[in-house]
Amino acid sequence: MKRRTFLKGAASTAATLTCFPTTLAGIERETASGRVERRSLGQTGEKVSMIGFGSFVLNGTSPEAASRLVGEAVEAGVNYFDVAPTYGNAEELLGPALEPHRKNVFLACKTTQRRQTEAAAELDRSLTHLHTDHVDLYQLHAVTTAQEVEAIFGAEGALHAFEAAKKAGKVRFLGFSAHSVEAALALMDRFDFDTILFPVNYATWNAGNFGPQVLARAQEKKMGILALKAMAKGPWPKEARRFASNCWYEPLLDPAEALLALRFTLSHPVTAAVTPAHEPCLRLALKLAPQFTPLTSAEAEMLKEKAMKAGLIFKYPREARA
Repeated sequence: MKRRTFLKGAASTAATLTCFPTTLAGIERETASGRVERRSLGQTGEKVSMIGFGSFVLNGTSPEAASRLVGEAVEAGVNYFDVAPTYGNAEELLGPALEPHRKNVFLACKTTQRRQTEAAAELDRSLTHLHTDHVDLYQLHAVTTAQEVEAIFGAEGALHAFEAAKKAGKVRFLGFSAHSVEAALALMDRFDFDTILFPVNYATWNAGNFGPQVLARAQEKKMGILALKAMAKGPWPKEARRFASNCWYEPLLDPAEALLALRFTLSHPVTAAVTPAHEPCLRLALKLAPQFTPLTSAEAEMLKEKAMKAGLIFKYPREARA
């Protein structure tokens, strides 16, 4: 497909994604009273909880606290757990905590390594920390620049390690997370990844033009779409007391605002929203999840107006944060 044709098609689909009520017709949904809904993940054949356990929340906690929090999430219906080596000691804590539940959960891990040798070595360390012989989804983590994309696809790039790991049974599906529109589009143009993990936030979407074109392309490729930053309020205000030490942005803690923000993200063809690295946010998301209903047109317009007054953590074409 020529780039010009793609951009025209993406713009058309992006316009549809911006309209409400948007359609969830392409996603299979399983609901049970009082529990977190599960949704199909692209073409993987998997169904995962629409609230993803962001395991950075475990960084700095005790093994006992980690086990309790993981157990609470599983009891609420969560089966999608996201972790990365860059999340402090989260991997070391998640592994033992998840061990009793491992056969019933979908475990996603990531790497910031862009070269084959380093990516392969990091995956092996992660498997050891996580007390498992495989992860369900392995992702390139936080790809942002064109230079990173070129390195990943280079002769000694990380993609070779990903393909080898899949062949060896160490990973089941391949994906990426990205912090820029340009990197996300470039990655999707060059390889058929199973999933994408990308910020889908009401403020950055409406006021920052950050996300519609990426989700359009991901839908076109029938990828599983996972969301970051659904519960992000905006950049930390100057002089603010940073009550969430693992969060580089201010998270939403007001229940009414958080529910609207989650409903915005999950009203799009998104399988799951990963929670911020702040325990009260995780608990709030678990409490709010059973209240999910698709956003109405009136609510979408209200959020659009609210977005124009919000601080932005990302925007396109110039990102607010790399």
